[in-house]
Amino acid sequence: MKQLIIFDLDGTLLNTIADLGTATNHALRACGFPQHNLASYPKMVGNGITRLIERALPEDERTPETIDKVRTHFKEYYDMHQTDLTQPYPGINDMLRELSEMGVKLAVASNKYQAAVEALIKHYFPFVNWQAVEGQKEGVPTKPDPSIVFEILAKCPARKPKVLYV
Repeated sequence: MKQLIIFDLDGTLLNTIADLGTATNHALRACGFPQHNLASYPKMVGNGITRLIERALPEDERTPETIDKVRTHFKEYYDMHQTDLTQPYPGINDMLRELSEMGVKLAVASNKYQAAVEALIKHYFPFVNWQAVEGQKEGVPTKPDPSIVFEILAKCPARKPKVLYV
């Protein structure tokens, strides 16, 4: 069995913050809520899109219904604009190519919803033979819960698994 490296996506392989912030601002504006400066979004991300929207909404508006409404606008916009400003971090493409050439198995575990993870991976890293690409799914807890990592490990057995989270 070969080694396996599981990467996070946002903030690890890809700098997605500008597109995430722009999509959130679009959704907030569409629903009549105040927007945020893009520089404030790094403090709001983590734990998936629902948590991002929850953090971006005014405290007294964080109801499940409002979050769902804003999330719908977010996804519609983000699905069309997720590659407008997003870029791989410097050196990522070279590193992924080198690891692939070495025969290392590569996978992604992200808190971003599954369709967006798949689209971003296909767009930015078509040269990688990914062993697993896993995003957030209904009924599966978001990271730091290890469920998604265990799912990948079950699909991609590797020699002496060691889980490192960066």
